[in-house]
This record gives sequence, C-alpha cells and structure tokens, in this order.
Amino acid sequence: MNPHEIRDEFDPRLRLALRGLRREALPEHELWPGIAARIAQAPQRRPASPRRPTPWALAASLLLAVGLAWQLRPPPAVAPEETPLALEAQALTREYEAALQHFAGVPLPDEAALRELDRSAAQIRQALRRDPDARFLLDRLQDIYARRLALTQRLARHTA
Repeated sequence: MNPHEIRDEFDPRLRLALRGLRREALPEHELWPGIAARIAQAPQRRPASPRRPTPWALAASLLLAVGLAWQLRPPPAVAPEETPLALEAQALTREYEAALQHFAGVPLPDEAALRELDRSAAQIRQALRRDPDARFLLDRLQDIYARRLALTQRLARHTA
C-alpha cells in the first residue's frame, strides 16, 4: 500500500454528521465586559509575604553544604616519596642491597655488564623520584635488580 494513499473507511452517514459539526457559531453577545466586571468585583489579595525558613530547613541546608564541602575537598597532599609505588620501590631497593651483601667478601671481576646494570638501576630510581606513580618503572627496576643479582651469582660461582 502506498503511504500517500488515503483510504476512505468511514461510514458515509458518519462523514455527513461530521460535516454538520463544522458550522461556526459566534457568541450571542460580547463576553469580555462581563468578565471584566467580575474581576473588578473580586476582592483584591495581597501578595503572599515570604515566609521565614524553619529551623529544620536551615539545619538541613547547613548539613548539605558541609557534606558537599567534605566530599569535594581536595585530596591530602602526599609527598612523592610516600606514594605506594615509591614505598614499594624503596623496599625493593633495600631487599636488593641486602641480597648483594651476601657477595660482599667475594672478589668479582670488573664486568662492564655489572656497571651498566647499576647505572640503569640508578637512572630508573631517579625517574621514579620524578614520577613516583609510574608502575612500569618499578617493574623495570625489579627486572634490572633480578638481572644484576643473577649475574653477580654467576660471576661469584665462577671465581670461587
């Protein structure tokens, strides 16, 4: 069926009755003068005076303001060295240094790889001080410490 096609399903008697309702009827007399007279006779009301807020409404408003201020307060300032990742990096470094103490009396050859790993660890610790929430730096530091300890153990076994 074409959407623009109009179907004529109405009963012809209904259609004739509907056409009869289209007649315009004008009021028999002017209505406005009567409306204006009734408005003029109505008692004049004073504008409503603003009510004072009840003590409960004031208390609720104050409580709401305090609650919003508490929720929207800025987070407490945390020193960069006190963030969870920075504390974890410090603990990791202490564990690494304690593990290296086991090899303190063992003479190790002067290996360029050991110096390079130590230099890389120092650079990562410095980067962690600048960005204490960088998880990837902590992961990298842990990897370098593990490599350094493994190389130290291997060298200690070969020199012993």
